[in-house]
Amino acid sequence: MRFPVAPSSLSVTALTLVVAALGAGVAAGLSAPIYMLLGPAVAVSLAGLGGMPTAIDPRLRDACFLVLGVAVGAGFDRDALEAMQRWPLAFVFMALVLWLILMISRALLQRFFGFDGRSALLAAAPGHLSFVIAIAADSALDVPRVSIVQSVRLLALTLVVPFVALALGVEVMGDIAPQGVPMTPGVVMILGVLAFGVGRIFAQLSVPAPLLLGAMVVSALGHLTGWAPGVLPGWLIEPAYLVLGALIGTRFSGVSLSLLMRGLGAGLMITGVAVGLAAAGALPVAWALGMPLAHVLVAFAPGGLETMIAMGVVLGVVPGFVAACHIARLLVLTVMLPLMLGRGPRG
Repeated sequence: MRFPVAPSSLSVTALTLVVAALGAGVAAGLSAPIYMLLGPAVAVSLAGLGGMPTAIDPRLRDACFLVLGVAVGAGFDRDALEAMQRWPLAFVFMALVLWLILMISRALLQRFFGFDGRSALLAAAPGHLSFVIAIAADSALDVPRVSIVQSVRLLALTLVVPFVALALGVEVMGDIAPQGVPMTPGVVMILGVLAFGVGRIFAQLSVPAPLLLGAMVVSALGHLTGWAPGVLPGWLIEPAYLVLGALIGTRFSGVSLSLLMRGLGAGLMITGVAVGLAAAGALPVAWALGMPLAHVLVAFAPGGLETMIAMGVVLGVVPGFVAACHIARLLVLTVMLPLMLGRGPRG
């Protein structure tokens, strides 16, 4: 399969990765949690806002998602399968939390930031960014402002969630590489090829984050059946987190300071609302499922699907729980947003 790449794409990617690596080094020096993700996200965001072109080549992005998916799937075992039977309770609470986030954030955006009703609802949406932007464009709404608010939400949640987990007593300062016997190079290659094939099938079926989820499925089956034991080596995991952090930061490439200021306050406000409501919804679910609150909070936090799944690996969440909750979030929003747009105020 050939990927069309602009002549400057590889050089821009290389420069972006250098900035990301410098950010990771600074974050490590500051003892920041999950420094290999947070440092690159902040550094590349600042570089983009400063006028530097930033981008991640699609091939490298896809490889990153494959690695992270295999890492998540490697944690599946019989205990994880038994835990899955109790997850529907979490989905019910999540749907309620999503509705509350949309209603409260929409009202605040209209009251304090001058959004019209429809733009406010889309800017308040806790996820499903491509779906949200497509609706905004089709409806002739303020796409740049909605996009900036959503990008601020994604970056802010990436930065906030690890510190919240740290405050709740979860160890997030150590090595992000999983502990255990590393997979052999042959097993890694076989998993990668199979994961890419399943990911392509998922893409044809319009499954969100198809490569990451395809890799999760292949890796989980390999571990449950015993033919692909072990964990991914650190030399694969750590660069994947760095690339993911850089990818988050590239959302601010080409964004002017004036455009950022149009959506910064609104983005931070809806992030605060989302984190508060997600925490409130996570409390009863954590108690009912017997899971640490920080684990459920990562599953409920309306951040990027790939980012939150990757954080789930670092925090040691039951494999698949974060992914299942975030996929459920996208499905709920797919139904909820058009219904609320159809019934909500237009002005």
